[in-house]
Amino acid sequence: MSARSMPAESDRPSPEQFLNLIRRQERGRLKVYLGSSAGVGKTYAMLREGQRLKEQGVDVAIGLIETHGRAETAQQIGSLEVIPAREIEYRGVKLREMDLDAILTRRPTVCLVDELAHTNAPGSRFPKRYQDVEELLRAGIHVITTVNVQHLESLYDEVERVTAVKVKERLPDRVLAEADQIVNIDVSAEDLLDRLKAGKVYPPERAERAMENFFTLPNLTRLREITLTELAHLIDHRARRAEADRAPASTTDRVMVGLSSMSPNAPALLRRTSRMADRLNVPWYAVYIQTPSEDATRADAATLRMLYKNLELAKQLGGTPMEFKGRDVANTILAFAREYGIKIIVMGRSQRPWHRRLWGGSVIERLIRDAEGFDVLIVDV
Repeated sequence: MSARSMPAESDRPSPEQFLNLIRRQERGRLKVYLGSSAGVGKTYAMLREGQRLKEQGVDVAIGLIETHGRAETAQQIGSLEVIPAREIEYRGVKLREMDLDAILTRRPTVCLVDELAHTNAPGSRFPKRYQDVEELLRAGIHVITTVNVQHLESLYDEVERVTAVKVKERLPDRVLAEADQIVNIDVSAEDLLDRLKAGKVYPPERAERAMENFFTLPNLTRLREITLTELAHLIDHRARRAEADRAPASTTDRVMVGLSSMSPNAPALLRRTSRMADRLNVPWYAVYIQTPSEDATRADAATLRMLYKNLELAKQLGGTPMEFKGRDVANTILAFAREYGIKIIVMGRSQRPWHRRLWGGSVIERLIRDAEGFDVLIVDV
């Protein structure tokens, strides 16, 4: 090959890209049945697929299934092998959890695992079921699972705004983004309400309460719209990931969000930034600048707990949390942005009273004034 036909260094696939391909080949495959709410038929569809795979000679086992008393769903278990769950006693109550070690020992080709966002009982190996599933995938076991769209971490604020419900069990968006297949189980809001009234979702007394609160026509309609939008984005994300595996590595603009140690709206700001960076398909950073007045020896325990909880949330959302020390917050942010190739700087609207922002201007005002070459986005959360 002549020197002229040799690819340039910047055009060659990077070692990291090849390593990602190897890792995805070695791990098990993940298929997710995604729904807009409970009762749309995710578990039913998963069990039906398990039956079809078994009929084709595939070694299938159930890691954990929640039928919630639905007879139609329970019937679909049929002759599928069920790996017994573990019983954990917690505060005098016996809780039933998936037996991760038993599944790893049994090592089926395909394992069916319901309710991906479930929080495990204290004493389990991992806090969350999605972490159990990741362990199965690392062991080379293929997993089929179910989840509702409202459990995605980045959608927490939007779901609360739409339904007035705080979803307690959540999982990082990356879990779905890394799935090999996603199937949307779509049922119209009207049909789901009919199923609810007919007792096919919850017992009559629970169904009545559900229809008065979460299961209203506006809520179900909006959740369905969110699901379809999210599904379209996930499909696009998977296509872009495949393209990235083939294309050479390239530099790209990045996004950063500035964190305050005391902002009560920091989690919502992080979720907004995460979704923005995900849509732009760029890396993002959550940056906290520690001023002398916020030194660890001076800050109270509650402030530090809030700060580190927010930095951990940034990591769960796919961002890179970073801490720096500086007397001047605005200048330190701009120095970071220049060094790390940041294009968009995201800040939350200041919560400080106007009279405290007069002397020298607020951090945001100074950023806007001095951020030549950057886009500064002020988010009202």
